[in-house]
Amino acid sequence: MTHRPTLRHIVFFSARDKADIPRIVEGLSLLGQIPHSSFFEVKRNTRSDALSEEVDVVVYAEFDSAEAMARYKADPIYQQSIDIVRPLRELRIAADI
Repeated sequence: MTHRPTLRHIVFFSARDKADIPRIVEGLSLLGQIPHSSFFEVKRNTRSDALSEEVDVVVYAEFDSAEAMARYKADPIYQQSIDIVRPLRELRIAADI
């Protein structure tokens, strides 16, 4: 049986201005420096689904426990990333599964 993370954290972002997408990716990539996730990545939407154009960037992270995710969100780098990305984004939708 394959190990499955306790929590998968998926966050979708859209940019107010499409020219800011690289800066959003850069700001979100800071989150990868936080040591509490067991897997972390930031990717631009490939837009391969013609029916969904809203999402520009996706963050995907896996955590071994709710406590690990809480420590991740409490890290100062998390707030630093928010400070960079929040003024540039239009939409933010998060799902934890």
